[in-house]
Amino acid sequence: MASGCRIGPSILNSDLAALGAECSRMLDCGADYLHLDVMDGHFVPNITFGHPVVESLRKQLGQEPFFDMHMMVARPEQWVKPMAVAGANQYTFHLEATDNPGALIKDIRENGMKVGLAIKPGTTVEHLAPWANQIDMALVMTVEPGFGGQKFMEDMMPKAGANMIVSGSAVMKSADPRSVINLLRNVCSEAAQKRCLDR
Repeated sequence: MASGCRIGPSILNSDLAALGAECSRMLDCGADYLHLDVMDGHFVPNITFGHPVVESLRKQLGQEPFFDMHMMVARPEQWVKPMAVAGANQYTFHLEATDNPGALIKDIRENGMKVGLAIKPGTTVEHLAPWANQIDMALVMTVEPGFGGQKFMEDMMPKAGANMIVSGSAVMKSADPRSVINLLRNVCSEAAQKRCLDR
């Protein structure tokens, strides 16, 4: 992935009947990675897709695209190995979904993936602190998990600085996804520079 600010479209908001083509289109428009939302109907009410779809996308898109799996599932431990075998690069699980984050982090690493740790809007960022040195990415949700197309919750911004931006409808439904990706990247980079200057 490129250095600095990275933009990952949430493919859940794409034309699911043409998922492979939609992923290719996003990568061609400058996406740095693909954000794949996995929902099991338990942790969140919706159901999306699982490792067979990930495996199919990996075969179609090749080894280069970075797949960040956002596991909105009640038992994230259950899907580590299947997602690794399917070709996932990063396994992002919800802190709220497990009683043993340390063991899950270890299992993800042992299966050759990077580790992402997500929190819902109602979970304070302090809950991430004990795991900060063991993860590759913290995902601070700015919408409630489980539904695409929600309004961005601006009050989540003070929780953490961002260098990886996930965007669903704004990118996927745009007539010009490249421009939206570039805008998000520029805004993120400017905010990061301002934070550095403010310190």
